[in-house]
Amino acid sequence: MDVVAGLGLFVRGAVTVLRSPRLLLLGAVPALIVSVLYVGALVALVAWLPDLAVGLTPFADAWSDGARTTARVAAGAAIVGAAAGIAVVTFVAVTLTIGGPFYERLAEIVDDELGAPPGAPSSWAGAIARGVRDGLLLVGLSVLAAVPLFLLGLVPVAGPVLAPVAAALVGGRLLMIELSAPALQRRGLGLGDRRRLLRTRRALTWGVGVPTYLLAAIPLVAILAIPAGSAAGTLLARELRGETTGVGARPQA
Repeated sequence: MDVVAGLGLFVRGAVTVLRSPRLLLLGAVPALIVSVLYVGALVALVAWLPDLAVGLTPFADAWSDGARTTARVAAGAAIVGAAAGIAVVTFVAVTLTIGGPFYERLAEIVDDELGAPPGAPSSWAGAIARGVRDGLLLVGLSVLAAVPLFLLGLVPVAGPVLAPVAAALVGGRLLMIELSAPALQRRGLGLGDRRRLLRTRRALTWGVGVPTYLLAAIPLVAILAIPAGSAAGTLLARELRGETTGVGARPQA
């Protein structure tokens, strides 16, 4: 079952990073810097959430207390769901933009240990340029996805449940488009080719991407989730290309 196989790839990616101080350091430093910034933004959102919910539901002012409260709770849940979807994906985009060379190197180490095809190592300038370009595109796609997710969250009763589930599926796929990029770019695949390749096995992609998305949504845990997802994204790229993902030589500490 592809979902279970994808979860297995994520676990193996996490173990690969956690057992190697070198990989852990490569992935943790950029994520730590961005985590501090996003925790501050989260605190601000929570502080303003009641006012935002009231501002989005002026039509409920004349309703009964119960109906008005229900409408505003739904609006608050929709705001949180949409913000979480944007925050997780943009967190990764910003982190990879800042730490692009670090994550490219992490992916290359994992790839090389399993027998990567010949390819020139990425330059720091090239890694930063690709990180900025793909990061901006990823942010744009996440913002577009947030609109229907926000509307879904407004659906009474079911919306607050369905919106986070949909956000995890959409966000998990977007994360894998980005986190599988270093390995697939080494194999000559551009963004369009990467997206088409991931569509060939959606369940496998979700099996890797959804746990990455969910863990990246937790402040501070994301410091470990992003490097783990980067290693797992490399394993996913190899699996989709029909290459071995078996445990090879252990990355050097």
